[in-house]
Amino acid sequence: MIGDGWDGQNPSRPREPTPVRRSRPWRVAVVTGSRADFGLLAPVMRAIASRDDLELLVVAAGSHLIQPGETFRDVKALFDVADSVPMQVAGRTGRFEDAEATGRGIARFARSFGALHPDWVVVLGDRVEAFAAAAAASIAGIAVAHVHGGDRAEGVADEAMRHAITKLAHLHLAATRESGERIVRMGERPEHVRVVGSPALDDLARFEALDDARFEELGRPSVVLLMHPIGRHDEEEEAAAATAIDAVRAALPGASILALEPNHDPGRNGVRRAIQAAGLQSVSHLPRPLFVGLLKRMGAERARAGVPAPDTAAGLLVGNSSAGLIEAAALSVATVDIGRRQAGRERPASVVHAEESGESIRSAISKARAVDASRVEHPYGDASAGTRAAAAMAEVDPTSRALLRKRCVY
Repeated sequence: MIGDGWDGQNPSRPREPTPVRRSRPWRVAVVTGSRADFGLLAPVMRAIASRDDLELLVVAAGSHLIQPGETFRDVKALFDVADSVPMQVAGRTGRFEDAEATGRGIARFARSFGALHPDWVVVLGDRVEAFAAAAAASIAGIAVAHVHGGDRAEGVADEAMRHAITKLAHLHLAATRESGERIVRMGERPEHVRVVGSPALDDLARFEALDDARFEELGRPSVVLLMHPIGRHDEEEEAAAATAIDAVRAALPGASILALEPNHDPGRNGVRRAIQAAGLQSVSHLPRPLFVGLLKRMGAERARAGVPAPDTAAGLLVGNSSAGLIEAAALSVATVDIGRRQAGRERPASVVHAEESGESIRSAISKARAVDASRVEHPYGDASAGTRAAAAMAEVDPTSRALLRKRCVY
């Protein structure tokens, strides 16, 4: 039986942890390696910091430290940073470069954890930063808690990396019941699997919809394009992004499109070239309060326009980001999910899938415009994931031999 937590269908209050005998709080090192995972980990960090039986240590790594974007500033604005772990090199992207960065990360995380002496190391998802931190901690005998394990999503190397982290981890904080069951089928102990929901939903209520001035500054977008590369050559990624842009313009000729720049993954330069060639208004990074505020404003604009939405107020997120399946769905913004990056991931009814062809994307846009995104049952929880995750780490003894000595149960 999977451990206590949100059961994927019937939300319940987080159980108060059973006290564990100890003379001090558990030291919890939360590793954030990119803008993508930081927004999700922030509620977990706040929940840890709010407890007397846990001590928060924030480690900023990877693409947070790449110039010129340096989303490290966003992390430092909200939390004290205990250490930073550089991995990638600015201007160098590619699969071999990622492999080198992972090696550097494992070595540097080992030094960091040796100095910080954490009892728990927390990672999220499937990126190379999470894998490097989990590998260093697990080999060093430190308990690893993995958020959003068990999901299915192809990404660049996401499917392999996420499940590899699961086998390195000791406590599994799954976002859905289906993901939790998948972790158990991988041979993990059921009592070490907690279905907590997705922390991506936890902080949505904290942020206001964009005001008129900020919305105007971004071009009053009715469509947000958020395309990440999936590890192909720049030319292939450029062609895929250009196809998506052309399809949006053909399907919604009056739409204002705002492009958000892609993650620092192999193929990033190709996506950026397509955005520049199309002359789209773009931003390199929207801090999470602004990103959520933009989605809230678009959801409100869509609601005012009615269903189906007129061309000039489509209220769509188009691309291949998990934000379309999780945050956008919770904020009444319909999503056109393109290609294979999110293949296998659970998705609400506000998400319409499209292949990487102009015809398929145009058809999906037409269907998405007809979706009533305000009436969607969300599979990723009830906005209490951070609280549940922190409670689980307080309840489970990270020094226990039964936890640290991994054994496949089948």
